[in-house]
Amino acid sequence: MNALDLVIRARRVVRPAGEQPGAIGVRDGRIVAIAPYDAELRATADVRLADDEALLPGLVDSHVHVNDPGRTDWEGFTSATKAAARGGVTTIIDMPLNSIPPTCDVPALTLKRKTAETQAYVDVGFWGGAIPGNVPDLRPLHDAGVFGYKCFLLHSGVDEFPPLDHAQLQAAMREISSFDGLLIVHAEDAHRIDEATQPDGASYEAFLNSRPRTAENDAVAEVIDLARATGCRVHILHVSSAEVLPLVAKARADGVRITAETCPHYLGFTAEDIPDGATQYKCCPPIREAANRELLWDGLRDGTIDLVVSDHSPSTIDLKHLDTGDFGTAWGGIASLQLGLPAVWTEARRRGFTLSDVVRWMSAAPAKQTGLTAKGGLDIGYDADFCVLAPDETFAVDATQLQHKNAITPYDGRTLTGVVRSTWLRGRPVDIAVDPRGRLLTRGER
Repeated sequence: MNALDLVIRARRVVRPAGEQPGAIGVRDGRIVAIAPYDAELRATADVRLADDEALLPGLVDSHVHVNDPGRTDWEGFTSATKAAARGGVTTIIDMPLNSIPPTCDVPALTLKRKTAETQAYVDVGFWGGAIPGNVPDLRPLHDAGVFGYKCFLLHSGVDEFPPLDHAQLQAAMREISSFDGLLIVHAEDAHRIDEATQPDGASYEAFLNSRPRTAENDAVAEVIDLARATGCRVHILHVSSAEVLPLVAKARADGVRITAETCPHYLGFTAEDIPDGATQYKCCPPIREAANRELLWDGLRDGTIDLVVSDHSPSTIDLKHLDTGDFGTAWGGIASLQLGLPAVWTEARRRGFTLSDVVRWMSAAPAKQTGLTAKGGLDIGYDADFCVLAPDETFAVDATQLQHKNAITPYDGRTLTGVVRSTWLRGRPVDIAVDPRGRLLTRGER
């Protein structure tokens, strides 16, 4: 074999099927050789990881709100992709909101790509949006390379991205099914939310009661019924109610093409531990009780939940209303892009899961869901995207030291296990002090 650009050797090379010592050979940004640890591979650079480090594929986070253009005081492609790199994430897929304009037609996608192209420190792809009246825009967005379409079934939190009612949801699913696209759904039922008690003040219990699990359950049931009728591929975003898991499992067994995700905050935090007024924990759907959390872990164990992604949804600190602690008026969203891997690994290892499980949930499965066939694995032909993790090292989160634009996160002060030592993109370490070299991705590219 001709000389390689890079050989990276690790005592722990972690794949979804397990881990073992190994050497990964890279040429032109792709993995071209996989060999035993001490294999004689000639390369321009030969890197040996420390004994306390593990080599993981770069993470794929398919649920990130970058908010750029339009709300760059909340986040932006520079800060978001730097945070991703520091967290071992080599690919993000950006949500169509809360940017202005939202990514609901091709001109908006073109603007977003132009905005991102000079700022991306990791690779970036884009979701489109499904909103009332834009069915004619869905196919052109598909042809332009979006990875699918996000919709809401209740108010999204921003007026420029309105929800779909039942008839509009059905029309969007019929159109998306006609070209085998993917619809990803914020599944909470607007009627159930309207009927619930409204959140008012600092009580977390009151906020939790305002977003009952029945709202999530009913919305998922509606999506399943329409997916069954239209044949549309669907994905349930940020599952917080474990009661939807039997619905998803049954639908999948019946042949409905459905996947589901949950997020680090639903797997780590519990309602019982959230103090009143602690609006940094506010997200929608909400963090629920401890017993519900363990059922979500069971859903990961049995495969009903396919993937774990951040739902990084930051805002400026003032929008969290920390001065009043009012859950009714505070922005609902958790900033966690840089912390997803250690947050999940901290909780997973306590329950007997392995790093291979985490890689499956946070790298392989999101890559598969989005059709990124060269991402999410340490295999020949894949992009040489790596995360070097010290899985036994702990650290205390300091929100002011994160790359997120706004220093507010419920993880602040929390001790997590798993330190990302370096992140590699296409065979080169990512250095956030130099020019960004992330690529903009389109659906279906290899």
